[in-house]
Amino acid sequence: MPYIDPNVRKQFDEYLNKLPALITKGNLEYCIFKLMIKMKKERKWCYSDLHDICYSAHHCGDEFKRRFLDKRENEAREKNGDII
Repeated sequence: MPYIDPNVRKQFDEYLNKLPALITKGNLEYCIFKLMIKMKKERKWCYSDLHDICYSAHHCGDEFKRRFLDKRENEAREKNGDII
């Protein structure tokens, strides 16, 4: 998943930290799509490479959900009570 070598991380963070605020969903989707297109241009036009590009975005969404959205849902359940 997104847990890459810290030295490689620094290289990406140098550029990512310069991005303007990603206020809207559309801003984030635009950036993700542009990164996917960039990777497509740097890989072969074959199923496995296209699949890797598509599912890397999907897996990041899964990881974000696991770390943040699920936590928020659990907090709401604890505060308001379970529905089962």
